[in-house]
Amino acid sequence: MSHVFPRHTKNTPPVATRGDGIYLIDSKGKKYLDGSGGAAVSCLGHSDKDVTEAIKNQVDQLAFAHTGFLSSGPAESLADRLITHAPDGIERVYFVSGGSEAVESALKLARQYMIEIGEPTRTKFISRRQSYHGNTLGALGTGGNEWRREPFAPVMVSASHISPCYEYRLKHDDETPKEYGLRAANELEAELLRQGPENVIGFIAEPVVGATAGAVPAVPGYFKRIREICDQYGILLILDEVMCGMGRTGTLFACEHDGIAPDMITIAKGLGAGYQPIGAMLCSGKIYAAIENGSGFFQHGHTYIGHPVACAAADAVVRKLTDGGMAARSAEMGDRLMKALTAGFGQHPHIGDIRGRGMFRGLEIVEDRETKAPFDPAKGIAAQVKKQAFANGLICYPMGGTIDGRQGDHVLLAPPFIINDDQIDELVGKLAKTFDEVL
Repeated sequence: MSHVFPRHTKNTPPVATRGDGIYLIDSKGKKYLDGSGGAAVSCLGHSDKDVTEAIKNQVDQLAFAHTGFLSSGPAESLADRLITHAPDGIERVYFVSGGSEAVESALKLARQYMIEIGEPTRTKFISRRQSYHGNTLGALGTGGNEWRREPFAPVMVSASHISPCYEYRLKHDDETPKEYGLRAANELEAELLRQGPENVIGFIAEPVVGATAGAVPAVPGYFKRIREICDQYGILLILDEVMCGMGRTGTLFACEHDGIAPDMITIAKGLGAGYQPIGAMLCSGKIYAAIENGSGFFQHGHTYIGHPVACAAADAVVRKLTDGGMAARSAEMGDRLMKALTAGFGQHPHIGDIRGRGMFRGLEIVEDRETKAPFDPAKGIAAQVKKQAFANGLICYPMGGTIDGRQGDHVLLAPPFIINDDQIDELVGKLAKTFDEVL
């Protein structure tokens, strides 16, 4: 009997014993193609010797130093590397242990920034329906996924929500993508005016929506209009790149596709590539200066922030993503994956949309392709796909509630960037077999 508290008490998962490239092997010797990188984490696969060597070397030198007293070489090096490649204006990095902590840090820093600049009436955040920003109460409160929020709503600080930028479902037939993007972005201005701009701290959004909607990118022009609105009303733009960042969409930072620079960015998952738990919140020089020239102290902190071993691992990862060309490979292989998915499922009667960027792709499952009608949620299509794919030796990331938190199903794919053409064919083949068996 296991004493581990599992994610689901009715399911005892196999025990993973080894990683080999894009594959995981369990204790019975069964091999699984990791088609989702866990949860878009394992961008370099499961046996990268450069990263593991960096971890071993760092443990031999220094395992831990509390940031209340000391910084470390790996933290300084990683921060320099990230800022070198960050969007314009981003100048500082605050290291944490994961994505939820990164978002929580951003929310608290955003609030403190408003206090420091003499605008303490700003207490509210705006985000989008069907977003997901983490599982701590602050991050969960700003997220817009009703299924996750509902049990904890009475005890969490909440945000108000506008529509997502979701072209497949929400663009009108008589609109161009650009016209739709402007209409969707202008909902932020309407919500700001409803709340009172003087009461709002910031707007938080994923450049490409991940877990809750299945790799949904914004249409061209959407985020440029969002940036204009934020500037006009003096609110902060926080981009959550925990899942879609660090090369996942084919550029190191996902917002590079949209041609904008936010005030804050949150990253995690691919930052450590699964080798160590790490996340980060990056902020603009303007925000940092407000703290530096004001109280001088960010009223926040966690024990393991800036952990030397985690930072050493992440520094090796980011070096491979940038100098090593792996982010560019994500773009290249992502195009090949998209072509294979389109060839395999472009005319499938139950696949309504295939979307995403780079190595971040989603397939929306529908009952009727012509009307886009989803399956009855009671059928649990996403759960069936996940279970059957796993039985077929494929790890993927299906989710229900794609449309509104209750209706709709999708499959998210986020394989390691090291995947090759034959392995893409294997992934698509196993997914096709799963769809045949479930749909």
